Amino acid sequence: MWNEKRLKEIAVFNPRETLKKGAVAKRIAMEQLQPFCRDVSAFDFAAFNGGTKFRNGDTIMARITPCLENGKMAKINVLDEDEVGFGSTEYIVLRAREEIDEDFLYYLVYSSYVRNAAIKSMVGSSGRQRVQISALENLPIQVPSYREQQKIGRTLKDIDDKIASNRAINKNLEEQLVELYQQLIKSSKCSVTTIADIAEKVAMGPFGSNIKVSTFVDEGVPVISGNHLRGFFVEEKSFNYITQEHAMVLKNSIVYPNDIIFTHAGNIGTVAMIPYDCNYDYYILSQRQFYLRCDINKVIPEYVLFFFHSKNGQYELLSYANQTGVPSIAQPATNLKKIEIPLPAYEEQKKWKDIIQPIIALYLKNRHANMTLCAIRDTLLPRLMSGEIDVSDIAL
Repeated sequence: MWNEKRLKEIAVFNPRETLKKGAVAKRIAMEQLQPFCRDVSAFDFAAFNGGTKFRNGDTIMARITPCLENGKMAKINVLDEDEVGFGSTEYIVLRAREEIDEDFLYYLVYSSYVRNAAIKSMVGSSGRQRVQISALENLPIQVPSYREQQKIGRTLKDIDDKIASNRAINKNLEEQLVELYQQLIKSSKCSVTTIADIAEKVAMGPFGSNIKVSTFVDEGVPVISGNHLRGFFVEEKSFNYITQEHAMVLKNSIVYPNDIIFTHAGNIGTVAMIPYDCNYDYYILSQRQFYLRCDINKVIPEYVLFFFHSKNGQYELLSYANQTGVPSIAQPATNLKKIEIPLPAYEEQKKWKDIIQPIIALYLKNRHANMTLCAIRDTLLPRLMSGEIDVSDIAL
């Protein structure tokens, strides 16, 4: 039996909590939330001087553009029992009322029905639009019995738990890869060369006017943007596309497997490689990216990738940064070529690659598995939330 309620009848909005001014507590900043990810991936400790307050089990969602559209929301999971944390004033905090399952509430808020209603309610000046909380509070919701809520929440939670497990495994694999890179550097007699000496090509993405929303099509050549540079390898999801004919016009910005992609404006310092087992033959860069194609007769591309993820590599890359206005790297292609890199003998690089290749293969396998799990979750979610899928036979 499903009943219609208002969202405020099943959730407390911005519940009152006590946190003394100046008290040091766990803070979850907006930039610490991963897009469309249930779990909080990071936090820091800071003195409380204002902001939203929450406890474990609460759901937080961004109320400002473009953070809400970009999926900035989470279910708080990093606090101890009775501990209060805080975060941005641009969060809306929702806490499940009595007889409402907290997992059910999180997935309800995550659903496109609630998110789209929140986005539609936004008011304010361009670029600073915010959700009207009253519109969200009065949003009509279909609510099943508490037991059915638990079954729906558990079904979706089990999928996200597996996603979280794969992410934890991959974090450990990343640490192993970094350690193996450091061991190679320490154990090798490295010569010093420049990126120009080991590059087959360094080139920029197209000018902004060459790729814009009006040029996107439903399928074709995928466009790599800064949102795809996550971890060591390009994340293949949520692409925009341009036609093959358009891509050929911009052929200098076409990139292939094993090319290394950099961001030169905005979130500078992000670096990722197109994996060898990628889903497309080639891609096109967006206007804020540039790339390095290594000469594979001189250097193993993975070695260069890990150099730019190291402290030394990041220091060299960001030494050309301009922090005035939008952070950017000055003359990115020219200055990348000038960067000096310590280089072990080629045979040592090959032996190192033989060691890391199985680790990379497992890392990419877990990433692909998570993409599949996300797709399954997002397909099931609206059908579960509408009652289309009967959960009466699911055991708790």
